[in-house]
Formats: sequence, C-alpha cells, structure tokens
Amino acid sequence: MTALLSIDKLQHGFGRGDTRVDVLKGIDLTIETGELVALMGPSGCGKSTLLNIIGGLLKAENGEIELTGAVNLETGNADYFKYGTKHPRRVVDVRRRGVGWIFQDYHLLDQLTAFDNVVISLELAGVDTSKAEERARKALIKVDLANRMDFIPEQLSGGQQQRVAIARAIAGSRPLLLADEPTGNLDVKTGEEIIELFRKLCSDRKEPISILMVTHDPHLASKADRMLLLKDGLTAASDIRSAWGIVEKEE
Repeated sequence: MTALLSIDKLQHGFGRGDTRVDVLKGIDLTIETGELVALMGPSGCGKSTLLNIIGGLLKAENGEIELTGAVNLETGNADYFKYGTKHPRRVVDVRRRGVGWIFQDYHLLDQLTAFDNVVISLELAGVDTSKAEERARKALIKVDLANRMDFIPEQLSGGQQQRVAIARAIAGSRPLLLADEPTGNLDVKTGEEIIELFRKLCSDRKEPISILMVTHDPHLASKADRMLLLKDGLTAASDIRSAWGIVEKEE
C-alpha cells in the first residue's frame, strides 16, 4: 500500500492563560491507501478538532499534514497537499479535491433527487454538467442505489439517504473521506451495512479510497482495519485488540 495521509506532531488548543485547554498535544498518524481506520475516544477529547484540521476547516497551531492521491478532475493530474497550520482560506483545494465528508446527518437537499444531490455538489466544485452527471451516476451505482437515483430524500430510508451522502463524497474522486459518526442516526443492522460499504469502497482495486471514521461504537470500530484511541491529546492505541482493552477499562 502507498501512504496517503501523514500527520506529524499536530498540536491545537483553545483559550489562553488559565483557561487554556490543550486538545491535541502532538498527533502522529499515518493512513495508507485503501485503509478504513476507526477513531474512538471520550467526548471532548479532540476527535472533531482533529477531523476539522485534516479536512481543512481549522488550522492547527503546530504540526504538518501531507495528503497525496488527489486527482484534479479538470486536468487529470495528481495533486499533493501540504498544510496543517495554513488558514482554511488557503486550503480550499484540499476541501474540493482532497478530502470528502460524511456526517451523522445526511445534509441532502430535500427538493432534489438522489442523482441531482450528487450532481450539484460536483458542479459547485467546478465540474462541468456532463462530467458531473457521469460521475454522479457511477457513484450512485457504487453505493447500490442504481434503482433509487430519481427518488427525493423523503422517499428513501435513512440508510439509503446516507448512501446518497456517501456517493456525493466519493463522486469527486477525493482519496480520503472523513466520516463523523456516520451511523449515529441508523439502526444497528443498517449501521453495519454502511461499514461494509466502507470496506468495499476502500478495497476497490481501481479506485481505492481511505476512510477515517469517528465512532463511539466499539463493535462497529472493530470492523475497521485499525482502531485508534484518542486519549490525553495523543493516539493511545493503534490496533483493535489493545484499543478495545483500553475502552473496556474506561467503561
């Protein structure tokens, strides 16, 4: 496998003086192409902060992020991003071409079909309509919604709406997806189906992606390739067995 994401000594905190809280105290993290990595940790430990920095929505105070494998849909060339302490205004291309997001809430436009929800996200990223439609159709087929493309959100189940959101995220050929509690609004069975879809997308031989998934569910996390536990500002474990043991002790 080829290294996709490398994070070196990432630091971030909030407040000043006596109210200062150091959330990330020197995160070192590597994710390979095709990996599904689960990130766990207690509320307030910095999981969302870490995702926001990786996703280019927040700048770190110190540290560096390197992201490879992004494809410029206009030129077809591969992009390389080096950021971390850069202001979000300076890393727009990271959000457009490098990192996709999947949330607990699906954030679909109610009046648009599944197909149009994916198309419009690509058009907003600068992809011309014909290419956007082609990529949207391909992405929806990948998430097993070939027969639901013309349905609006209220005609879809929660799991199907999340699949539309996933199609929207992968349609832009972003190599890394950040999934923040992606199964939080789903029942157990549907949640497991979404994780299996993640595994399928990561293992795609032609267009493998990587996914960093935040979850509070140890059972779902155990289905990932690796589990990381964010504790005291650092990643405290890097394999499922040891991370599970730490979670059980804390519970």
